[in-house]
Amino acid sequence: MPEQQNIEYKQSWHDDYLKWVCGFANAIGGVIYIGRNDAGNVVHLADYTRLLEDIPNKIRNAMGIICDVQLHDDEEKKYITIKVNPYSVAVSLRGRYYYRSGSTKMELTGVELNEFLLKKAGKTWDDVVEEGATVKDIDEDSIAKFIADSNEKGRLPETKGLSTFQILEKLKLTEGKKLKRAAIIMFGNDPMRFYPNIQVKIGRFGKDASDLKFHEVVEGNIVQMLHEVQVQLNYKFLTRPVAFEGFQRVEKDQYPIQALREMLLNALVHRTYMGATIQMRVFDSKLSIWNEGGLPFGLSLDDLKSDHNSRPRNPIIANACFFAGYIDTWGRGTLKIINSCKEAGLPEPEIKEMNGGIEVTIFISEVSESGLRDGLGENETGGQTGGQIGGQIDGAIGGVIGGAIGGVIGGVIDVLTVRQKEVLDLIIINNWITYKEIVEKLSINESAVADHIKALKDKGVIKRAGKTRGHWLIVNKNK
Repeated sequence: MPEQQNIEYKQSWHDDYLKWVCGFANAIGGVIYIGRNDAGNVVHLADYTRLLEDIPNKIRNAMGIICDVQLHDDEEKKYITIKVNPYSVAVSLRGRYYYRSGSTKMELTGVELNEFLLKKAGKTWDDVVEEGATVKDIDEDSIAKFIADSNEKGRLPETKGLSTFQILEKLKLTEGKKLKRAAIIMFGNDPMRFYPNIQVKIGRFGKDASDLKFHEVVEGNIVQMLHEVQVQLNYKFLTRPVAFEGFQRVEKDQYPIQALREMLLNALVHRTYMGATIQMRVFDSKLSIWNEGGLPFGLSLDDLKSDHNSRPRNPIIANACFFAGYIDTWGRGTLKIINSCKEAGLPEPEIKEMNGGIEVTIFISEVSESGLRDGLGENETGGQTGGQIGGQIDGAIGGVIGGAIGGVIGGVIDVLTVRQKEVLDLIIINNWITYKEIVEKLSINESAVADHIKALKDKGVIKRAGKTRGHWLIVNKNK
């Protein structure tokens, strides 16, 4: 019988095997055979009498637990079994913690140890109170956008007339009068003040991972990053193939919007928040996203390709995202990625464990790849051509499909000047854009931007929702 998740074979006893006992106790339990080789065959234990007394004592003295140690006889060959039960509390061996994962024993340190101890205490990382946080650390604009995004699904309880703290209570992001970590991750105005690496790093690569062309780092809470990462992808990193059907120019998404969105959401909900930053790599023919944090015990990579139960690493964050309509709670995220690529005629995505985390990669078709190489242009050197902009923009602009900078925005806008069209394009791409950001992107002064904004308002194309920290609404993009 080969070694399994809860079986270990040892030809003889060494005190170092106490680590295996500790690992089983902290996992699902198991049996250690002393006197069997790797193939499971019995080899005689000459000192079995002494071991029957020594092993239980060493386990009890080193870890404070009791295991069932039994002597067995197989054709006059003696061997010993050590049956280790799983413990609901964390078990340490001289101050160190071990865990049985798969068929290997691993020592838990750092982030993994922290999560393990929380789990044994019946908590998850996002469910812990952040002692240094107050309601002043919450960005009210992010909550407003969250509520607006939730309207389509109708899952969020009534929030009208409630204070910011009362809304957080509705979302189970508080404990007593204090905020949980999940509140900062979801809506914090500066999450990185509390936790490092609350970022998504996006890189544009050439022929391989050593050929970095340019990169951007998106920071903020989940509501902000979910929006801004999509903006950055459309604005800088993705080139959308253009097809001509008859005399009409048709924009086609390089990758399915649903696949990109689910990949990002999976990474944000399932990542280890005290670990490395989320990393997105964009190549000519593929796009990948990696987040630290392995699969939960009992879930395999193959399970992700079929119906499986939802087991989020951060259930409080996942619950809030469910209320907003960002995710379901049925473990369908990876299936949506796979099915949306299939419907778009793209190859099957690749999902793999690597470097202590999960990486999901989607690929473009051969036809799209050739078109991309022909039309990539100055994007390879970090430039931003007109054909780069577009894609589906979420929530607050109601699924408006952005056009290219200086290009077509759903129809010919005859009544606008060229510069007004450029301003409108930027607002369609990012309806939270500020005057200052428009100034920087178009290289014009602020008074000119103000004039163009006023003209768009006067012509009934846009209007403002909120004041200083509000956002833009597209009234009629075809006007």
